[in-house]
Amino acid sequence: MSTTADLLKRAAELFPGEVVTQAHVRHFDLPLGAGRFALITLDNGHDHTKPTTFGPQSLAHFDAAIDQVEKEAAAGEIVGVGVTGKPFIFAVGADLKGVELLGSHEDALAIGKGGHDVFKRLAGLAVPTFAYYNGAAMGGGVEIGLHCSYRTVSAALPAFSLPEVFLGLLPGWGGCTLLPNLIGADKAVSVIIENSLNQNKQLKGAQVYELGIADALFEGADFLEQSLTWTAAVLKGEIVVERPVIDRGEGWDQAVAQGRFLADSKVHGAAPAAYRALDIIAAAKNGDLQQGYDAEDQALADLIMSGELRSGIYAFNLVQKRGKRPAGAPDKALARPVTKVGVVGAGLMASQLALLFLRRLEVPVVLTDIDQERVDKGVGYVHAEIDKLLGKGRVNQDKANRLKGLVSGVLDKAEGFSDADFVIEAVFEEIGVKQQVFAEVEAVAPAHAILATNTSSLSVTEMASKLKNPERVVGFHFFNPVAVLPLLEIVRGEQTDDASLATAFAVAKKLKKTAVLVKDAPAFVVNRILTRFMGEIQNVIDEGTPVDVAERAVEPLGLPMSPLVLLELVGPAIGLHVSETLNRAFPERFTVSPNLKAVVEAGKRGFYVYESGKPELDPEVAALLKQGDTVLTEEQVRARVLDAVAQEIGLMLDEGVVAEAQDIDLCLITGAGWPFHLGGITPYLDREGVSERVNGKRFLAPGVASVPA
Repeated sequence: MSTTADLLKRAAELFPGEVVTQAHVRHFDLPLGAGRFALITLDNGHDHTKPTTFGPQSLAHFDAAIDQVEKEAAAGEIVGVGVTGKPFIFAVGADLKGVELLGSHEDALAIGKGGHDVFKRLAGLAVPTFAYYNGAAMGGGVEIGLHCSYRTVSAALPAFSLPEVFLGLLPGWGGCTLLPNLIGADKAVSVIIENSLNQNKQLKGAQVYELGIADALFEGADFLEQSLTWTAAVLKGEIVVERPVIDRGEGWDQAVAQGRFLADSKVHGAAPAAYRALDIIAAAKNGDLQQGYDAEDQALADLIMSGELRSGIYAFNLVQKRGKRPAGAPDKALARPVTKVGVVGAGLMASQLALLFLRRLEVPVVLTDIDQERVDKGVGYVHAEIDKLLGKGRVNQDKANRLKGLVSGVLDKAEGFSDADFVIEAVFEEIGVKQQVFAEVEAVAPAHAILATNTSSLSVTEMASKLKNPERVVGFHFFNPVAVLPLLEIVRGEQTDDASLATAFAVAKKLKKTAVLVKDAPAFVVNRILTRFMGEIQNVIDEGTPVDVAERAVEPLGLPMSPLVLLELVGPAIGLHVSETLNRAFPERFTVSPNLKAVVEAGKRGFYVYESGKPELDPEVAALLKQGDTVLTEEQVRARVLDAVAQEIGLMLDEGVVAEAQDIDLCLITGAGWPFHLGGITPYLDREGVSERVNGKRFLAPGVASVPA
């Protein structure tokens, strides 16, 4: 039978590039005369920008540290063992680069068992153990602490989570089993399922303490010192940690049921991780830890070998790496400074943009519009949002006053923009209107000023075509709501020069947006794909398939919302406008639905009413619909929609709309909230065989977002 050392040695051979975490042991006398203590510090030798992770060699080092303290504990040489991390980082879990390399179920099982075998030894020591969560703790880092007798947490800790379900894994080194047994199933489901599926929501130090995961909360400045004094008091019996009795009856079952409801609402059964985690939490009710660990090992191995996890890791890497180094961006040294921003328009979108520029750049921002009432309303919106931030404690009074002082509104563009370095328009989506706005701005703005357009579908080149300096016009397309969705499609017109483009990317970085370089093609990336996707749904409805069948057809993708709910969010009129734009460009593939047109002309805000709390087809909309007599099944609808999307992406890549398929996926994840388990979309199309069926080839090489051959 393989020992832990054998398992880890084999895993280490598969992962030669591991950034190894050491486990340094040092000894000292605790305060209050409590005795000799061993402290294990996890440190990979890098600063906080490279967080501590666990690959097989790192686990082996931790195992060796346990060997040492186990002997000392057995010999009565120490009274306790603590675990902490390097400055700002406790540990952030398994090294995902290693997980990507695993090619067999047996190897995946070894990673789960190896972690369990090492961490369990902490719980088995002959002396009490303590975890000191001094900094960011995620996944396996959190789980180390769960194996300890006691835990303290820093009030300065910025991020604490079990994010595995978000990626397509589950907390497989004790998290699914130990956490519900520590804090109850209800709170555990919130941390493991709800937070993960809510875009990987993180907990702060105080929340970790309030949930009962940590037994004490101390300020960051002298966190370790305070923790050690507390430890001494616990060991001397001066402090007794009392934990609440866990409800192992109906409350436990209700928590698991609520978790399943949450998972259904987010992924619609499309990704297995949340459901596997909930099965283990449900079984953990009996308190049999080893049974839970064995179930975690099996589930972890199954999930590691799944396409959903490989897509999840691929998506994670896109957001964390590619999103921070945009493909095709010019040399950042060419970027010009931006010390003042102008916004043309003062409606809702323009006001959201003004607020974002103000908060991130902290430079003067001036709005203009066609009348004083609109200008005042736009500035008023920004002021009200700053007051909300003040009320929530996100800014202090001085900062709120300063930000309010930086935003202004004028009617005269010459007055507002004569010293602006960056002017963005957010006016009506009509090419003539936008050309007129840019002509007016060019006449009064400095020669170096960037002229940016927030157009969602119109040609940036055409917009700039009548200007004296078309080279400074750039597409700067945000997604609604601006504060929430990270994507910024940066569009290079035919005349746009490198300095203007570099400035746009530099501004995007300051705005903390994920910027993707896009060719000036109709509707760019996200709106083109979504319009093709929605257009196919609309087509099958027009042809005769019932609305509810068409909607349910794409549920197995696990998208954040159904197509017609998304249409409601975007606004049917905008959806119609984009479909008309694309129909003019590509009439053979993009249709304009007569039913959608009828809905817009009737002034309806969507297809549904919500009287029962759930979406139901609006009877007035139902009366407007004119349908044919071709009724498709859900499977037929889904195949048609996926084929259309695969075809469109293939054409976009052939046209060079973006550099690679990875950019399409990054756009859909950050601009449309498409899930990590799809990897955006191209890994899913590859996995389901759609890419080859439609285009004769995969979008991604085998082993990219899939299990290596």
